[in-house]
Amino acid sequence: TLRHSLCYREGRSRMDSYTGFAKVYDLFMEDVPYKEWSRWIAEMLRAHGIEDGLVLDLACGTGVMTELLAEAGYDMIGIDQSEEMLERALDRKEQSGHDILYLCQDMREFELYGTVRAIVSVCDSMNYVLEEEAFLDILTAAAENYLDYGGLFLFDLNTEYKYRMLLGEQTIAENRGEGSFIWENSYDEEEKINEYELTLFIREDSGYYRKYEEVHYQRAYPLDTVKELVARSGLKLLQVCDAYTG
Repeated sequence: TLRHSLCYREGRSRMDSYTGFAKVYDLFMEDVPYKEWSRWIAEMLRAHGIEDGLVLDLACGTGVMTELLAEAGYDMIGIDQSEEMLERALDRKEQSGHDILYLCQDMREFELYGTVRAIVSVCDSMNYVLEEEAFLDILTAAAENYLDYGGLFLFDLNTEYKYRMLLGEQTIAENRGEGSFIWENSYDEEEKINEYELTLFIREDSGYYRKYEEVHYQRAYPLDTVKELVARSGLKLLQVCDAYTG
């Protein structure tokens, strides 16, 4: 249900979400195999000669992957638009002592002070980019402005199959001591947009629970569309693989 694209440079949205959810994001993501993912990413980078240097984690969230790649020896920059998510990333940075630069920016219009050797974007963050032109803008910015020559852009995407067969019209609920959520999905096959209605109950210091409601949108990008956008951006598509099978 995940597809990974590896590209390199030759010669409605998440942007309005992750406020209340940021408080319990790591709690509900604790089963995600971040360490396995980070090892895979590091292996891919090293296979293309990128063993150190600056790497950008685009839509870094609470900084879990950013920290793991810092542990792997990379000088990390993390970008996310959610101030609440970045607050948790900064708490994690303070505990680890890693020298990570975090920037609060919209991933669709990200800006760096210079170039980086690689850009990674995980946890289906690119699916939150709802317009093809905005998706293209991100790729083009990487190609023209922010990737070193020979630099890599590695990102994952939820597939159409996942939205249509696994998420669409499904309700997912989970109850924990620190918080609970109800996650209702609906997928519009014509527009290729999945809508997540998220209701959260988060325990506060008083012991009472506060209710939060968020709506998230993601877009499914067919593989042919991704290939076309990559080609238009000036990047070269090196590899597409199913999840972490290679």
